[in-house]
Amino acid sequence: MTGFGSPCGACKFLRRKCVKGCVFSPYFCHEQGAAHFAAIHKVFGASNASKLLMHLPISDRCEAAVTMSYEAQARLQDPIYGCVAHIFSLQQQVSRFYIIIHLNTNNFFA
Repeated sequence: MTGFGSPCGACKFLRRKCVKGCVFSPYFCHEQGAAHFAAIHKVFGASNASKLLMHLPISDRCEAAVTMSYEAQARLQDPIYGCVAHIFSLQQQVSRFYIIIHLNTNNFFA
């Protein structure tokens, strides 16, 4: 429960009452949490997300919620590759920068 009687973003999206021990409430705020949880619900399902969070230590749940949200949003944008497309893009940038640095150091010492 997020406070002042308002449900967390997940419960708001699911249109249910947010109870005191809601597993989603610490990670999906009332304002933006519904949009983030909508992507998670569409890709993974609310039950699977709940099970995943419940099986993790409390200290790891925040990072897991952020990761699920990122992966779900990436999967909705690119249904085939998901976040792997972003990783591949970053790897290509690193390769290009490595080549540029290598060429510049060779020109500097030549």
